[in-house]
Amino acid sequence: MNMNMERKDMSYLRELYEEMILDHNRNPRNFGPAPAAANRHAHGFNPVCNDEFSVHLQVKDGVIEDVVFEGAGCAISTASASMMTDAVKGKTEQQARELFDAIHGLLMNDKPAGEVGKLAVLGGVHEYPMRIKCATLPWHTLRAALDRQSETVCTEPLATPDACDTPDAD
Repeated sequence: MNMNMERKDMSYLRELYEEMILDHNRNPRNFGPAPAAANRHAHGFNPVCNDEFSVHLQVKDGVIEDVVFEGAGCAISTASASMMTDAVKGKTEQQARELFDAIHGLLMNDKPAGEVGKLAVLGGVHEYPMRIKCATLPWHTLRAALDRQSETVCTEPLATPDACDTPDAD
């Protein structure tokens, strides 16, 4: 591939990344309070930038029938949460875990650990290394909900024990 073609492809990917982030941030999908039938919940917090989300799942017979998120965060974390909820709705728990692994590989290593489809656009976060934790927070919160984890997911594992205590956390 010649250099001009590579630059053109990179420019297109960057534009697509920015477009998807802006769209999902302005119009987040599956955003709102926990549905009455939700039976899995998790809370995630990034103390560095104050992104904070809760993920609520309705799982029946191993299938994610409904998923919503609520909270507040930057454009990247909100868009990541929105795209995540779209991607896992209707999937089995195992498929959602496999997607988590693939996306985690994409976000952390720029190499997906499996098929990610349209979510490949999240790889654009590598142009902003300080924002990788913003993009991963919703995904780690999803995994915590699948695992029925009651502790708050924290993006700063080496922080002091109370670093991820949020004002409304018990």
